[in-house]
Amino acid sequence: MRKCEVIFARALSEGKDMKTDLPEKARLLSRLKEGNFNVPDFIYVPASDFENENFEALKDFLLTHREGFKVIARSVHPQEEFFTSGPFVSLETYADLDGIQYVRKRIITYGKTAHKLSVARQQKFNKAPQIDLDEMGIIVMPFIDGTSVMAKMLGDQWEFGYCRDRIHKVQSEPYITRTPCDTKLLQVSEDIQKYLGFKCEIEYIISGNGEIHVVQSKDISHIETLAQKESERSIKLDGVRRIRKRRNYRERPTYVMDNKAFYISIIDKCEDMIHGKDRPQTTIKNILESISSYEEELEEFALTHQRFAVLGLSIRVPEDLSQITNHFLDEIPDSQRRLSKALHDNVYKRDYFLSEADTLLAKDAVRLNLCSHDAYGIDTVRNPLWSVYWYVDKHDKIVKQFNRLDFKTGDTVGIDINLEEKPTVYRL
Repeated sequence: MRKCEVIFARALSEGKDMKTDLPEKARLLSRLKEGNFNVPDFIYVPASDFENENFEALKDFLLTHREGFKVIARSVHPQEEFFTSGPFVSLETYADLDGIQYVRKRIITYGKTAHKLSVARQQKFNKAPQIDLDEMGIIVMPFIDGTSVMAKMLGDQWEFGYCRDRIHKVQSEPYITRTPCDTKLLQVSEDIQKYLGFKCEIEYIISGNGEIHVVQSKDISHIETLAQKESERSIKLDGVRRIRKRRNYRERPTYVMDNKAFYISIIDKCEDMIHGKDRPQTTIKNILESISSYEEELEEFALTHQRFAVLGLSIRVPEDLSQITNHFLDEIPDSQRRLSKALHDNVYKRDYFLSEADTLLAKDAVRLNLCSHDAYGIDTVRNPLWSVYWYVDKHDKIVKQFNRLDFKTGDTVGIDINLEEKPTVYRL
């Protein structure tokens, strides 16, 4: 019996119907394996096996694949199919039991921390269910070094998204094409969709020798892709980075981020804490509360607007301000320690917020870091990520223009992209 069949056989012996009891990711991979598609050997390990330390099948699987040293563990939550890919990750690890247990804990931790906001937003805006992340199972596969490709049919045409090329030393940006590098991809994709009987998003890894491995499939038959309207323009910027180029206009509620001003306000409070005389003296508690208030404002905005833009007047804090803020209270070590920790944590809170925006307006030095799902996953068909930028040497001038037009958090902005890929931004 193949190792990937062990868990299925055990469930069948317990009288379970595998077509309904398995999570979607494991269920569809099992079906494709049965259909003789080139699915790598794999094993699905449910959360109950980790709770009961039932690792015999997993140990056998890892022994079989130990020569590769590494495996990849893919998240498989029982309710994962109701979410987009954001809160759930796949991680590489060593091909041993300790490595698998460690990486599962990391997947769960990501869902509870870095991706907590993403989970909450999908529950609010997409009606995703409440979940217990400790019910997380995983699929373990041998690690395959190669190019990640995601395929799906839009309308009556297939598209193929490429990224994470681990083969070539010189790598390119993620891109989308309707003509795959290997024409066999088109035929395999058509065969898989016909076999499964519904529209699906298929993820492949193409190894260095050109072999096509099917590593994931998702039912997308219930997801609609709609057009968006066009309108006027106002401030002309220098360019836009985006993978999908079929739509040239969007409107978004906008959060205006000015971390330079935020740090200056912290410095003012620190100065008042040390030197304030004519007014009630600021305490470290007041300063920490202002940082918490900023973080709560970010979370509230993200949970109020399903799709939103961030206008980054200042995203990266200037180095001199960061140094001043992290040493202003050095004469009060306990207070400085608490302040520095709060500011350190605040960096991550801002990053989590920025990762939920589908539109970033900022100077050219600030860019969205696109992974495969961010670049061309099914949820990007209707709402692809846009990174609208202005050149660094024009930063002060552009910021003055935004301030002159009184752009504020909560305003809705329109972005219009012309034939030369030059964006114009205006406040509605």
